[in-house]
Amino acid sequence: MKKYISAILLCFVISSLQAQDDAIVKFFSKYMEDDNFSRVYISPKMMQMAGGFLKSTGDNKDEEAQKLGELITKVKGIRILSADKVSGNRLYQEAMNTLNKNLYEDLMDVADKDSNVKFMVREENGRVKELIMITGSKDSFTLLSMLGNFTYQDLNILADKTNIPGMDKYNKGK
Repeated sequence: MKKYISAILLCFVISSLQAQDDAIVKFFSKYMEDDNFSRVYISPKMMQMAGGFLKSTGDNKDEEAQKLGELITKVKGIRILSADKVSGNRLYQEAMNTLNKNLYEDLMDVADKDSNVKFMVREENGRVKELIMITGSKDSFTLLSMLGNFTYQDLNILADKTNIPGMDKYNKGK
């Protein structure tokens, strides 16, 4: 009986994680063909190539380049959807309503009368598997999803040492 209950619970967990990924993909898909939006997708292979490039062009003595190369290979993909001259606050609310907030933990939430910025993470076994940034204002919107296998120290280094879109806002929130 315990085996059956465990198997059923495992199925629910897996399906809820799959449904969450589908919710984010669905949100991106809804707006990715809209000409008002800019979209960026960086595949896991591209991140692996960039990290390998850094590791191979860096001198063996250049530990920082080596470490940054290793760190970049931990990024399993980046998706960015942004737009200007849109109702960003409405899109922010729509994106927030799409997410299953039980799977995410808030890192930072900044709100004023004109704009919202929220960083959230999804953790598994003490490792950050996804970092999400959602920003919305009167006339702009950005959604960033970065998948990987990070520590919080890794995220701090990425914010400091790279120009990954959105990480400048993460860096300001430390």
